[in-house]
Amino acid sequence: MRRLPVYLLLDTSGSMHGEAIEAVKNGMQILLSTLRQDPYALETAYLSIISFDTTAKQLMPLTELAAFQVPDIQASGTTQLGQALALLADKIDEEVQKTTADTKGDWKPLIFIMTDGAPTDDWNQGLARLKQVKTGVIVACAAGHAADTVVLKQITEVVVELATTDSNAIKAFFKWVSASVSTGSQKVDAGQKEVTGLSDLPPPPPEVNVVL
Repeated sequence: MRRLPVYLLLDTSGSMHGEAIEAVKNGMQILLSTLRQDPYALETAYLSIISFDTTAKQLMPLTELAAFQVPDIQASGTTQLGQALALLADKIDEEVQKTTADTKGDWKPLIFIMTDGAPTDDWNQGLARLKQVKTGVIVACAAGHAADTVVLKQITEVVVELATTDSNAIKAFFKWVSASVSTGSQKVDAGQKEVTGLSDLPPPPPEVNVVL
């Protein structure tokens, strides 16, 4: 079976402490419960979480929805986004099945990045590494006014912005991620083309503004 890999890169730096990180945890629960009710997603979507603060780490490897457990996420430290992009590339290399002469590999991974600040490391180096692997659509979410949309725009064309990092805004973002993954799963199931850009995703809710 060809899987639809979904990678979430979550900023867990110190500025996310408090309501924002709690909202991310709740958002993850909403994402899981929503996708578990979708037969297409349940069959094809596999989820992984990479967190980044002073270091980047994979908190959950690529796991089927039925077995996925939301990890405990704490907020502290700096914003090593570049390290997270490089780690993401390594994990895509390791975890996503490539197409061979005999078998069709997995679909191109959907990637969602959420950050509330500016990177504190060399993100260019991480991005160069990420460009070496095949990805589907990358959505970057700038949460709150301190997030650096200029950097995110260089990582991907699809950048969205939340006015605040309060629980309503973050919940709206995760609901949209759920809808996007469902759409991707249905396209995959119907044998349609893969999700490659914003036009292939459901329209974002009012709390999620597309950065042009």
